[in-house]
Amino acid sequence: MTNTAARTAKLALVGDRSPNVASHTRVPLLLEALAERDRLVLDAYWIPSQDAEADDAVRGFDAVWVLPGSPYRSEAGVLSAIRVARENGIPFLGTCGGFQHALLEYARHVCGLTEVAHAENDPGADDFLIEPLACSLVGHEAVVRIEPGSLAQAAIGSERTVERYFCAYGPSRHLDTLRARGLRFTGHDEDAHVRIAELPGHPFFLASLFQPELSGDGSRPHPLVRALARAAVEHATRKADARA
Repeated sequence: MTNTAARTAKLALVGDRSPNVASHTRVPLLLEALAERDRLVLDAYWIPSQDAEADDAVRGFDAVWVLPGSPYRSEAGVLSAIRVARENGIPFLGTCGGFQHALLEYARHVCGLTEVAHAENDPGADDFLIEPLACSLVGHEAVVRIEPGSLAQAAIGSERTVERYFCAYGPSRHLDTLRARGLRFTGHDEDAHVRIAELPGHPFFLASLFQPELSGDGSRPHPLVRALARAAVEHATRKADARA
């Protein structure tokens, strides 16, 4: 029988918390709904991007969620939090800026593309992995087609979804290199632009350019948010079982 205490998981919310960022103000509603509707209790802590630079900033957490709000005060801190989650099997979700930085971290630390940059953070760089979109997605809804058999498809339960964006930057270059080194792009818009990435072999590593936290009014968490919560509780349960 599962220990009741193990059903509470520690969640690191990485980002520079602000009342002016809609995603940030939505989080308390989502946590309440997850507890009440799904019995998934997350004990959430905000980790400012500068604090995330410390090697142990997100160690010991059961999940890491890098939220929107870029440019972050510390790109290095956000990349460090993502790397710790990726290398240590900690469930991870990155949305909007979190998606962009998940790709940036993978490109630099797995693919050896140490000079690639994010155009919002370093507009004078020579080689952009994340660059301005030809058509800004700020305030738009658009169709995302999801690859069958993917983690995203399992979580959403469909091969087609309509999602909300507040983003002016996306990935374009070096995607073949990222694929060749194991990253899987499992969601695309109708023009075949990448919108979801995941990492096979990891317990839960998923990133979306759209913002699932803004789906609806917050009373029914988006399937990707619920999937992260489930993965976090499973992670907490495994740790509790290992200590027993």
